[in-house]
Amino acid sequence: MSFIRRILTPLAAAALVAGVAVAQTPPHPTTPPHPSGVPNPVVAPMPVPPPPDVDAQSWVLMDYATGQILASKAPDDRRPPASLTKVMTDYVVSAEIANGRLHNNDQVTISEHAWRSGGGGTDGSTSFLKLGSQVELDDLLKGMIIQSGNDAAIALAEHAAGSEDAFANLMNAYAKQLGMVNSHFVNASGYPVDDHYSTAHDIAILSRALIHDFPEDYAISKIKEFEWNGIKQQNRNALLWRDPSVDGIKTGHTAAAGFCLDASAKHGDERMIAVVMGASTDKARADAAMALLNYGFRFYETHKLYDASKPLATPRLWKGEANALPIGVAEDVLVTVKTGQYDQLKAAMDIPATLIAPFKKGQQVGTLHITLDGQPIKDVPLVALNEAPQGGFFSRLWDSILLWFHGNKKADADAPAPAPAAPASAK
Repeated sequence: MSFIRRILTPLAAAALVAGVAVAQTPPHPTTPPHPSGVPNPVVAPMPVPPPPDVDAQSWVLMDYATGQILASKAPDDRRPPASLTKVMTDYVVSAEIANGRLHNNDQVTISEHAWRSGGGGTDGSTSFLKLGSQVELDDLLKGMIIQSGNDAAIALAEHAAGSEDAFANLMNAYAKQLGMVNSHFVNASGYPVDDHYSTAHDIAILSRALIHDFPEDYAISKIKEFEWNGIKQQNRNALLWRDPSVDGIKTGHTAAAGFCLDASAKHGDERMIAVVMGASTDKARADAAMALLNYGFRFYETHKLYDASKPLATPRLWKGEANALPIGVAEDVLVTVKTGQYDQLKAAMDIPATLIAPFKKGQQVGTLHITLDGQPIKDVPLVALNEAPQGGFFSRLWDSILLWFHGNKKADADAPAPAPAAPASAK
């Protein structure tokens, strides 16, 4: 996987057979002897300090590769998101483009509502769009993301759904689809109104989806300035000038929301997302997000434990054309842990004692449980890696007889540890 820092000896897996789990601790990597022949010193694991105490009412640090929340404060508190709303507007418009319902070269007419509510008659952020003019959709995206133009956001919403109210319904539908359970949107710009809210956790979920699903669109957020209507405006994300690894995402500010920043950075193959809501100043939100990103890169590492589509077990299959069913994971299994905690990971496979055909390829058969120091950190579906149709009449009849004698005997357990994957480049 491109985003893994390094691979250690893979986790051993064991089957949960007849309700009894057998978990194995991953072997410790061996250390080569010192060239001088002097014994290698014993090096204690690096201590990991608590996360920084940043100036914000609510914040989240997320690892992009796994989606794990590494540290947080009040992550699910519902707060006015201000212009972080535009990340949702951006996602919806990008999804509509991907679905063929919108196009980057669409000509969008700037309505009076977009002009007046988005800057023409207010003091809000604006791209200075002219009333009644036509603007290419791609330019509106740049105006919304780089300049934080409220007029650009409203114009995009009206073009996508006919009205801003209808677009808000689209926003909420996509938010539900993404699993943003504590968000509700009323407008496309983030203008403060009742019942318009989100959380640091939900914004992190949204940001991860935007980066993954629409990388070309996401790349707009690292552009430092954009000129429209003869006026050049700078991106409000101060971290773009402070650290070249930062490449997004969006700022926000209102009196009710405080200063907000949704930031992401990439170091080598690793990416972190930090969402800060309710900071006291522009500088405070930038300092907070930078501190969280640096903390994540310094003290966490991601490991690939199992490869997709490689058998982790081949238990007995009854009444099938084959006598065994290869079982594995549909996607690579990744976990992010504090530096030095890899050896505390354990895994167990929960598989029914009796598997009877048929099974479809990809059908869930059991669950892989990953724990860290005895605490669950990830459950992954175990799926059939092959089609497993029923056997012929006499084969099924014979297995029925064997099953009658088999009774409550344990199922065959064959859970070899996966072969080591090729190590990725070290950071």
